[in-house]
Amino acid sequence: MHRRPLKGLALVLTTGLALSACSSSAEEEAPSLDTVSIMAPFLEPQPPEQGDTMQTKLEEITGKKLDINWVPNADYEEKTNITLAGDDLPHVMVIQGKTPGFVKNATAGAFWELSDYLGDYPNLVTENPDIERNASINGDVYGVYRARDAMRTSVILRKDWLEKLGLETPATVDDLYDVAKAFTEQDPDGNGVKDTYGLIVPKWPGTINSNSPYDVVATWFGAGNTWTEEDGELVPNFATEEFIEANKYLKKFVDEGLINGDYATMDSATWNEPFFNGQGGIIVDVHSRASVLINLFKEQDPATFENFVDISGNLEGPDGELHAHPTPGFSGFLAVPKAKVKTEAELKEVLGFLNELNSEEAAVLINNGIEDVNFTLDGDLTVPITELTAEGKEVAQAVKTYSQLGTNVDGIKYYLPKQATEYEQQMFDKRLEVQEADLESADQNPASAYISETQVSKGAQLDNIVTDARIQFLAGQIDEKALRQAVELWKSSGGNDVSAEINELHKSSK
Repeated sequence: MHRRPLKGLALVLTTGLALSACSSSAEEEAPSLDTVSIMAPFLEPQPPEQGDTMQTKLEEITGKKLDINWVPNADYEEKTNITLAGDDLPHVMVIQGKTPGFVKNATAGAFWELSDYLGDYPNLVTENPDIERNASINGDVYGVYRARDAMRTSVILRKDWLEKLGLETPATVDDLYDVAKAFTEQDPDGNGVKDTYGLIVPKWPGTINSNSPYDVVATWFGAGNTWTEEDGELVPNFATEEFIEANKYLKKFVDEGLINGDYATMDSATWNEPFFNGQGGIIVDVHSRASVLINLFKEQDPATFENFVDISGNLEGPDGELHAHPTPGFSGFLAVPKAKVKTEAELKEVLGFLNELNSEEAAVLINNGIEDVNFTLDGDLTVPITELTAEGKEVAQAVKTYSQLGTNVDGIKYYLPKQATEYEQQMFDKRLEVQEADLESADQNPASAYISETQVSKGAQLDNIVTDARIQFLAGQIDEKALRQAVELWKSSGGNDVSAEINELHKSSK
């Protein structure tokens, strides 16, 4: 599963709308773009220095001088809105998501729509059209998306408890219930006291369909991922029978004490603690949480830390099918403002730059750094250099910020890190294997590309109706009939307008 940088494997998108050659003499004679200006966020305490080693190397690779405006991440959305309202725009902007401001500007024509252009740039042709569609606005592509793991869902378990009770990692939702029941009732820590439980869930900070454990279980039950198709119509997943069944399943965990009693109030910042302290044994979250837990056990006792954490991927639902819960697969995109890039010839220059920015050489530079400066290779895995020179320290720090410019739309071309121990390497490899296998059964959101005006204006208020009702149902404060009535209230309060708008966009896109 270790990925060596790939050479020459990007597929050229075949489309029936090949871009015609520029016919105007003005565009044919357009001067070459010597410097590309970029606005991008930085998450570290300080941004890289202008003209540093990383910038110099990136300029050599792309053939362009760079003028990068690094903006603190906390201020980035505000800065984006201010920049869009002004007249001093960069050639390339990192856009962090489909915010109302960006959607409004994009659909008004402020950014280049790239659908007919990307096929001419091999490094910008996506390896996953579903993700490009997720990142689009009503099917229009206003930027080169920044790829992220398209599958991250995992069931994280106390490995020592499984072994003590002679249990296997769960493969189905029924298995998960059985393991949770055993963790609660069969004294998995062997202390002779009934003081453990199965599932650990915190108070979720987001509304319905914000990737909570409850949302994951609903997908496993076949309710769909946010939206699903029934009889040719898109319907919200919480309006399905599978959603009701998923919540009846979760209510069994509550009623039988197989879940932490403070699931409705527990601070999500303390999610790891019951698992680490031996109170609960199952977390449904992203794979990376397993690594955090492994590190906690390693800090506590490096001699035994490999005994406590195991993972599985998505679970089969009651219909015997695997409905894997994916991520959107992207984190914003690199967009090209028309106010700065005024002609098609200039756009081609910028896209040519972005093509080089997503080349193998550039991907290694901005994600790994410079070989023998801040890392070495062990096979096709990176090992950080511990005794760094001044240049090595500069590069190692700068990589953390320059990676914000990476897109990786046609696959991972950089090196993966070597893990510190054999066990950690095995767990890292297992995670990659699970992700790849689950991705084949990903239940994509069929409405991910669509922007409903009513959802933008009233979505949070509407979604809270179902969010609150779900928690009340699990807590036994309302019954199934009232849960169904909450869905009807969502519809009558504006949800029907959302559905109509989504379906109109869906039909027009076919």
